Amino acid sequence: MAQTMTVMLYYILFLLLGFGTANVAGAGGGKWQLLQKSIGITAMHMQLLHNDRVVIFDRTDFGLSNLSLPNGQCRNNPKELAVQVDCTAHSVEYDVPSNSFRPLVVQTDVWCSSGATTPDGQLIQTGGFNDGERRIRIFNPCNAGSTECDWQEVDNGLLARRWYATNHRLPDGRQIIIGGRRQFNYEFYPKTANAPNVYSLRFLVETNDLKIENNLYPFVHLNVDGNLFIFANNRAILFDYVNNKVVKTYPTIPGGDPRSYPSTGSSVLLPLRNLQSKAIEAEVLVCGGAPKGSYNQAMSGNFVGALNTCARIKITDPNPQWIVETMPQARVMSDMLLLPNGNVVIINGGAAGTAGWEYGRNPVLNPIIYRPDNPVGARFETQNPSSIPRMYHSTAILLRDGRVLVGGSNPNIYYNFTGVLFPTELSLEAFSPPYLDAQSSTLRPKILSPSSQTKIALGQRFTVQFTLAAALNGSTVAVTMVAPSFTTHSFSMNQRLLVIGGSNVAAAGPSKYVVEAVAPRSGNLAPSGFYLLFVVHQEIPSEGIWVQIA
Repeated sequence: MAQTMTVMLYYILFLLLGFGTANVAGAGGGKWQLLQKSIGITAMHMQLLHNDRVVIFDRTDFGLSNLSLPNGQCRNNPKELAVQVDCTAHSVEYDVPSNSFRPLVVQTDVWCSSGATTPDGQLIQTGGFNDGERRIRIFNPCNAGSTECDWQEVDNGLLARRWYATNHRLPDGRQIIIGGRRQFNYEFYPKTANAPNVYSLRFLVETNDLKIENNLYPFVHLNVDGNLFIFANNRAILFDYVNNKVVKTYPTIPGGDPRSYPSTGSSVLLPLRNLQSKAIEAEVLVCGGAPKGSYNQAMSGNFVGALNTCARIKITDPNPQWIVETMPQARVMSDMLLLPNGNVVIINGGAAGTAGWEYGRNPVLNPIIYRPDNPVGARFETQNPSSIPRMYHSTAILLRDGRVLVGGSNPNIYYNFTGVLFPTELSLEAFSPPYLDAQSSTLRPKILSPSSQTKIALGQRFTVQFTLAAALNGSTVAVTMVAPSFTTHSFSMNQRLLVIGGSNVAAAGPSKYVVEAVAPRSGNLAPSGFYLLFVVHQEIPSEGIWVQIA
């Protein structure tokens, strides 16, 4: 009874403070659309594949989900901690164009796991909890019209237990898998004769807080020189994974507060430009998180306000320094996604507490657009709010049409829909940034060529033909290429955006134009695989097409 009264009082306060209102002063725009009231599972992990379907999964030990497996299938697993004979799904495939979904069969526990796609577009999913901690799972995308594809699992595909680890695609087509709970090391997939083992990473020992690990799900970005920028807790290094050598140690983030799980901020590698230059600049942005000690405070029932700062650093500088900016709202457990026009959306999360069971408070319903090219002090723009709190175990990914798919939120140990502050959320919704507003339709390009799924070689020059209802009249055009991410626990692994053209545009007929583009010259800039290609006109992107960097 006491807990029920607490919940009621919380929601009264929630409404009185205006968190649930439809209009927010100073909102920059954007629209929300409920896509599915329930997909039967909570979206803890998401990856968009090159057939415009999204693989979504949560964990197998939440108990029974709200989606049955088809044709009387059941998962019979005596090692399962919740339900040994389980006839419900814990993974789905969501078809974006048809707004439909179907259940998938995952055999072992994928809780707090990681993943990345291969050069040919397969999803490689690694680790998890309990019987899933050393598993490799492979999802090969269905061909057009098919619904036969499903998870395949490889037992003991990993040499170390990987729980809360991070994956990143490498220039040679492999993946590196870094860290995890009590794992101060890394390994590769697939294994090769030159790299068959687990390799120690001292940096993960140094950033491990003995009271509560604040270095889980480290932020990893591939730098333009082929080395890896790795951020954990409040520190970062540039790491030569080939020679197991730290190339550079960056300054501690100003203030010294942790930003990685469970103090869960988020991070992006900002758009890469001037790719034909000999000195390409790369910048990393880290936003949000929770102050030191917040996790232990939350365990005691004291929910400390989240951090309201972003820190930005040019990682290619000889003497790099962090520049700190203030967000309109404090945030913990938020997601950060690169939009096709080079801006960043910061979405989901709460304003107090940390990641962990019931440890987050004060949901932040308004996304923020961050404009990296604007001057400091004019980069943030608050957007219209959702009506659905997205707290612990929520996710977001970019779709080909420019919308942001948002799902998940389950701070509860099991599925729990009543008597808790934040009920388990099974819905999917889409956030449409302001560039999709109807009044921008005449400014929106439409790509005519190349055709979708075109293969492009590194360094290849090619043209992109597009139509535009409005006259171009010398206005700005850019061609961008976005790597879709594997998103979980507020970090979108492998996402990157490259500006590959726009300076050379010519008319090709009434309302038709041709723009020249040049594919990145190196796998250090663009690891092989599938990317979304966009034409952007006055910050209004076209619908993307899939291209494959061979």
